Amino acid sequence: MSNTVRTDLASEACEQLGAEISALAGVAVRRETLFGAPLLCVEITNEEASVRLGKPAGRYYTLELPAHPRRASSGFEGLALAAAELIRRCGVPRGGGILVAALGNPDITPDALGPLCASNVLATRHLKQRDDGVWKSFAPVSLCRPGVLGTAGIESAEQIRALCETVRPSLVIAVDALAGADAARLCRSIQVCDSGISPGSGVCNDRARIDRDFLGVPVTAIGVPTVTDAVQPDGGKTSPGLFVTPRDIDSSVRECARIVAYGINLALHRGLSVVDIDALVG
Repeated sequence: MSNTVRTDLASEACEQLGAEISALAGVAVRRETLFGAPLLCVEITNEEASVRLGKPAGRYYTLELPAHPRRASSGFEGLALAAAELIRRCGVPRGGGILVAALGNPDITPDALGPLCASNVLATRHLKQRDDGVWKSFAPVSLCRPGVLGTAGIESAEQIRALCETVRPSLVIAVDALAGADAARLCRSIQVCDSGISPGSGVCNDRARIDRDFLGVPVTAIGVPTVTDAVQPDGGKTSPGLFVTPRDIDSSVRECARIVAYGINLALHRGLSVVDIDALVG
């Protein structure tokens, strides 16, 4: 796989193996349609498959998005519901709190998925502590924006682990921008997995991994590919350190962040509708 382009998407890692994937033990691939959107499910169950695909064992769901999935579009609600269903498939505890970690750098647009998503996530832990009955049906959700090592001076994983010791969540949901192999998929898919995440891995800037082993609690990772390696036309080799992002990245990443945030809200706070969330975050 030395000539393949780096990717954080398990679906693309399977594509890069081509016909070999069908003979590889320890990986199952299936397709389905979820709320009208195409979905590819990849499950990695052993070490050999993990090494070949370059992904930790776990369940990976890649939801395909239409072009420009704006809030005003008729398909937005279905995409948000699909994202919520995938989060639930990875496991949402009935009891205990949830910590949403919005990873990334808000000053760099392709890396701003997490911070933009955070603006639409309902943080309710402090409201639940009032015990006045108004927020009884809501889950206790905490939210953090750890930033990046270059601006915070602290690894995101270390910040999240310290917060876990304080709020003691039953689940961490980490949201971050990803790197893809196919430019046509940038801001056109959402990956949800239960294996955690390595921030910066897709752009050769590996940071401490955020997963159950490190934090001591389950981790669901949600990401959208926003960059890909620049590929030279003469021979297909990539240009070291050079990445490509969509021309409309500013609007696209905002719309993707909104879908992810609404999906998180729908998955965690049972009984809410998309219209309810509009009123609460508007």
